Amino acid sequence: MSGTGRTEGGRGRLGSALSGLAVAVGCVLFLGGFVWGAVVYQPYTVPTDSMSPTVEAGDRVLAQRIDGSQVRRGDVVVFTDKVWGDLPMVKRVVAVGGDKIACCDADGRMTINGKAVEEPYLRTKGPASTAFNATVPEGQIFLLGDERMGSLDSRVHLQDPGQGSVPRTAVSARVDAVAWPLGGLVERPQGFAGLPGGVSQPGPVKLVVGSVLAGVALILGGAAYGPVAAFLRRRRAPGARGRVMVDA
Repeated sequence: MSGTGRTEGGRGRLGSALSGLAVAVGCVLFLGGFVWGAVVYQPYTVPTDSMSPTVEAGDRVLAQRIDGSQVRRGDVVVFTDKVWGDLPMVKRVVAVGGDKIACCDADGRMTINGKAVEEPYLRTKGPASTAFNATVPEGQIFLLGDERMGSLDSRVHLQDPGQGSVPRTAVSARVDAVAWPLGGLVERPQGFAGLPGGVSQPGPVKLVVGSVLAGVALILGGAAYGPVAAFLRRRRAPGARGRVMVDA
């Protein structure tokens, strides 16, 4: 057997081992990413345009499963409340227990505890809402749609107990991203960042997607090794026949 043959055989075995390892790791990342995503997130189809343009009717969103105690101002949440029809709904949390919320100041902005809040996510320009004010009881949250002119939200329930607020326990998830059509992450609005408690941090959606994509890349790369290596050997074959083989 020639020295060249042993070298090429060793490289072939090493390449096959590495390609197998890449496929195995890729499968772990791919399946692990899907399992992780299924545990952390729930898919939800938005039924109305009340949260436009942040999310539109028919959008498929990924909502991170959370406890109501984790809710912060500015979060877009999925919640269910009997007073609101006992159906899952999507709205933005604009105030929490103890807040005094009102609209509007001289510049048409909503205020929380007397502090004006910038809301660049609103669909329409001009005043943030028709005039209203409310005090949110402890353990409750006040919710509005981003499409303020057409959204049926806490303002409709101002005469109900709690002045339109719902219990934190009504929240089942927080929207992190629009999955379809591809819309990317739902940003945390910085207008609420200066208020007590700040804004929430994004969930692990980027890591979940990254794990799945990395798994796909490794699986495809590992599976492609065999055909690519065979093709390269065929390309080298004519030159190899012309070489003088030296015995070991």
